[in-house]
Amino acid sequence: MSLTNGRGPLGPNPAGRFDPRTPLPAGAVYVEPHLRRVRGVVQGRTLIDSERAVLVHRSGRPPAYAFPEGDASRELPLAEEPAVPGYVRVPWEAVTAWYEEEEQVHGSPRNPYHRIDCVRACRRLRVEVGSAVLVDTTDVIALYETSLAPRLYVKRDAVRMDLLVPGATLTYCAYKGTARYWSARVDDTLVPDVAWSYEDPLPESATIAGLLSFYAERTTLFQDVPTWFEVPSARGDAAP
Repeated sequence: MSLTNGRGPLGPNPAGRFDPRTPLPAGAVYVEPHLRRVRGVVQGRTLIDSERAVLVHRSGRPPAYAFPEGDASRELPLAEEPAVPGYVRVPWEAVTAWYEEEEQVHGSPRNPYHRIDCVRACRRLRVEVGSAVLVDTTDVIALYETSLAPRLYVKRDAVRMDLLVPGATLTYCAYKGTARYWSARVDDTLVPDVAWSYEDPLPESATIAGLLSFYAERTTLFQDVPTWFEVPSARGDAAP
């Protein structure tokens, strides 16, 4: 997400655009210092320990760590990082657990250009499953997440919780935490995973703790949120 993925500025489907008078080269790679201690642990042994790690950003991919050659054990499958002489990469899956300082990192390095804003909003959210209206309210929290469309979250007292049952599905987001999913039972039909919630979210998402959000693909959903639009070109930018 963010800088190089999704609708980020270097992603495959950017929401905005660069000024065509100063274009970036195709396939641009961005490298920056990562001012955190990074460790990689394999079966209880620390095989990577670096305070000189860098983050490498490539289009369409999450950021990746690279380390000075001496900071990563040769027991690991090392590969040279072509964007940074003298640095090596390690496949994420070659390490049992990654840490930044004393916090474990899951899935990929956290992206410094990814942020989440949770704000109180007066936007309508209406959700139906079959013949039942699960939600119809304007008392919501709007979650704005870098490079993603806005999502509306709602308190449980505005939801027909008597029609929802906890599901077995769990997913993890590096910026929000672990999500649990909810299924809807309406007219003797069980519709799986129509909603999700973060019961114990990460600090930047604490505002949505215990609130629910709903899948448009699995419900009949209306949410009053902005949609993507094309940024107008500057005068004189149009192709001849």
